[in-house]
Amino acid sequence: MNCPRCQAPALEGAAFCEACGVRLERGCPSCGAEAGPAARFCRNCGSPLQAEDRAPAAFTPSHLATKILASRASLEGERKQVTALFADLRGSMELLESVDPEEARRLMDPAVQLMMDAVHRYEGTVNHVLGDGVMALFGAPIAHEDAPRRALYAALAIRDSISRYGEQVRREKGAVIQVRVGVNSGEVVVRSIGSDL
Repeated sequence: MNCPRCQAPALEGAAFCEACGVRLERGCPSCGAEAGPAARFCRNCGSPLQAEDRAPAAFTPSHLATKILASRASLEGERKQVTALFADLRGSMELLESVDPEEARRLMDPAVQLMMDAVHRYEGTVNHVLGDGVMALFGAPIAHEDAPRRALYAALAIRDSISRYGEQVRREKGAVIQVRVGVNSGEVVVRSIGSDL
């Protein structure tokens, strides 16, 4: 077996890759069943698995990645006021149960991309992608005095774009797609930022 990220040989039964540290065994975000490192869909419920593995570098636009990597050494150990944004699709479990897994992925992936686009528009950093949502930070690693405002603008942009997309999906497929967004601010101490962001 090889690591899905770096392709280094992985020992049988290893939980993490010795070369890059990626988790080799994972669970389905929908039902919790174990899934192998190369699995794209859950063998138990058919839910998509692949989106949760992507490193932040895989979905960070190059102009933002350049800013992040240029400032990473100066940020380490620094106290920052950071605003976190979490957005996910409401009722995605019901959607997964009601349609074919590949169709569910075709419906959810554009919604998650719209969320990421809104975050990037306001120079937020997506640091975790779930099957049906994103977690993003504003204020670190890219510093902005108005990080809370940027996060709120991104939240409104997510609400508006998912509303338009949801209306299109409702007309074409009869499925309901709605979004929930939460925003919170607080002080953090920034840790080391690796080259995979």
